[in-house]
Amino acid sequence: MDRFVRDKLIQWDLEEWTERFEDINENLIPKLGPRVKFKRKLKLLKEEQNTNGDTDNIDFDDVSAQNQQQHEEATDLTEVLPSTSDNGKRKLDLQGESSEWQLPAKRLRDSTLEAMILSDVKTVMGHVYVRLLNLENTKLNTFLRTKITDLATDKRELVGVFGRTGTGKSSLINAIIGEKNLLPTGSVSACTSVMIKVEANMHNMKYEADIEFITKEDWKDELWAMNQFFGDKADEEREDDDHDDIVEKLSALYGDEWKDKSPENLMDSKYFREIPEFLQSRKKTLTCESAQKLSAKFVKYTRNGTEQGESGQVKRWYWPLVKCVTVRVPQSDLLQHVTIVDLPGNGDRNKSRDEMWKGVVGNCSTVWIVAEINRAAADKESWEILKSVSGLIGNGGECQHIHFICTKSDGIEELDEDSADKVRARIFKRNTRAKEEVCKEFRKLHAIKKHFSDDCFKVFTVSSKEFLRGKLLNQEETEISTLQDFLKNLNDAHSVTFNFVSGAHGILSLIKGAGCKEVADKKTEVCEELERNISLQLESVNETMKEVYRAFERCLSEGVNDSKSSCEKKLKNFLYPIRKSGGGFHKILKSVVINRGIYKPKKGKPINLNVKLASFLTDSIDEEFKRTFPNEGKCDPFNGVINTFSLDTERLIKKYKDVELQLIFLRTEEDKIKAKLKRHILDCKKTIYSSLMKTVEETMQECYERAAGFCGKDSLLNMRHTIERHVQDSKDTMFDKAGQVMLNLLIVLMNTILGTLEKTMKESIELSLKTNDYSIPDVSTELAMVQKLCNELKSSSYEEKS
Repeated sequence: MDRFVRDKLIQWDLEEWTERFEDINENLIPKLGPRVKFKRKLKLLKEEQNTNGDTDNIDFDDVSAQNQQQHEEATDLTEVLPSTSDNGKRKLDLQGESSEWQLPAKRLRDSTLEAMILSDVKTVMGHVYVRLLNLENTKLNTFLRTKITDLATDKRELVGVFGRTGTGKSSLINAIIGEKNLLPTGSVSACTSVMIKVEANMHNMKYEADIEFITKEDWKDELWAMNQFFGDKADEEREDDDHDDIVEKLSALYGDEWKDKSPENLMDSKYFREIPEFLQSRKKTLTCESAQKLSAKFVKYTRNGTEQGESGQVKRWYWPLVKCVTVRVPQSDLLQHVTIVDLPGNGDRNKSRDEMWKGVVGNCSTVWIVAEINRAAADKESWEILKSVSGLIGNGGECQHIHFICTKSDGIEELDEDSADKVRARIFKRNTRAKEEVCKEFRKLHAIKKHFSDDCFKVFTVSSKEFLRGKLLNQEETEISTLQDFLKNLNDAHSVTFNFVSGAHGILSLIKGAGCKEVADKKTEVCEELERNISLQLESVNETMKEVYRAFERCLSEGVNDSKSSCEKKLKNFLYPIRKSGGGFHKILKSVVINRGIYKPKKGKPINLNVKLASFLTDSIDEEFKRTFPNEGKCDPFNGVINTFSLDTERLIKKYKDVELQLIFLRTEEDKIKAKLKRHILDCKKTIYSSLMKTVEETMQECYERAAGFCGKDSLLNMRHTIERHVQDSKDTMFDKAGQVMLNLLIVLMNTILGTLEKTMKESIELSLKTNDYSIPDVSTELAMVQKLCNELKSSSYEEKS
């Protein structure tokens, strides 16, 4: 992407649009001819900015000779978009239609019919976009170009993988994606604080890894905190986990040098020579020809080790500085719209890593809990992970599937006299028993059942080793192939293709219909019907959402009362634990108040005092929240009222054949806006749900800061009394405020839904039926071609279902 554009997007706080703009630039605008016109317009914008005095971000190197521009602009579009050849490629020429251009012959890696259709339609819409770009910038023209760019969306599903070190997570992921040597396994000990995302490389045939670091400021703060830990003489008792964690981090990065260095000295640039990107606050990208070579390169950023470098020098392991590693694999259709994320179990003490962890976990549509089969049902750590994230992935997230994956199912003792059939029989028997025991354990977790039904939970018994070697089990029996099939369905390339093609068909229908001059009377008549329909439909949506609001009001009223009457008892159980010594608990409470109410040990159950205090509120709304904002794909938010919103275009198309094209566009717009709103609701509901705990945390912050200041004798007593007094003084307002904040966010969402439906559909009606613009190009050929491809796509989908 042009650096000027990138810098402008960042300057305007639109950094998240850079990837989308790149996609538009690369996929919708052809390489030659029209692209030069686009770049010329961009250059004019730069010159205009320069004239206005804004020269800070102009790329002065991006200047082309005028005569070369004119030559390239004269390039015929048939060169840009060559005709389809006969050698194994399908022809899409329409009989009886004379086209001024033809579809490209070469489609990189387009091995399926749907991929070919998507590529064809993208090319069609790129051509139409360029033609619109070269015409007068009317209101309808601008509207159409916006609609075309909105087609380029990427629906990506996240699969979060949890499990303690040594359970075979990396081997499982490697086997599923068909890359035996991608994620490091075995000899090097795993680091549990670095997220690893695995996705498809859709840009080239290389294996790539992006290393994203924490900021320098974050590391300075961590060094200071670690230094304080070792320098605190008043607190003699230390948690072993804390001490070991700090030593492990510092030793990984500095060897033994950290022991006599100050935090300032440890920030010396000599320690970061191999990773200047860390000091420059940017990503480091590794590129290799093979998975094995890439794995060897990025292992130092994700795992710990003890190897020495050349000449006995310390080999540095940079995982303490890494926030996330994104690995991209070429030729992976399985991961085209799916990202698998290897996740730490309890987040992280580092704030930026923890925020990223929460965001990713909350966005997971599927969660895999991985445990060894020989102790799966009894693996406390696995169940603790599930319990600790249940609110984040359930009502506070978008998880639809929880898969408990029992690994190493082949790990059964083979006796000399046993035949292969006997060993297989024993494996199957243990697999069945393990599934039954795990399901039985899941049914005991009542707190999780508030967020998930039994249908969401499934158990798999897998063997990555047998999947690759096939000595005792075939690939289906290892259940790896079952998980692959699940990812293929999750990938849902069909819906991505169908949404793009149907959206393109709607836009082309509108362009074609805009050129019809003789249907003015019919347009007026149909507009009146559509506007009546909108009013009735919006009223129905509004009434349903009001009922939901009243239900939440009732639930929260009960939750507030329960919180006021029972919060002090809940707090006392936390502050005065029965089985903890005063010295041991002192360290835990100190960590809680320093970290805004949260304690995250490296091993064991995390503690969140804010969640405990807000629990009566969340308990009161969980059932209603699950009904209103279901994660299951078969259910829709707000009791399905948005899905039932309809302008009744199917009936109107039969009644008003003269404006069929405009009504086809409105039908696709209706589908698109409902899909967008569902996505928006899914994002907003996470904020709404978490607002209860967040408000409590904000109210408690002053108290945490005061308690953190105590040290020395009686510090534990003082911290306890400070927290108790604050909760006692705040309870009459804190819980009321939390409930009201949530209700206010719900009102904002409801208003956004109504406003978006009304504005979008009225604007679409205005521009499709009330706006005359005869400068719009003729797209008869393109419309016929996309209609044919759309029918082909529907036909292939019907045959597959049959």
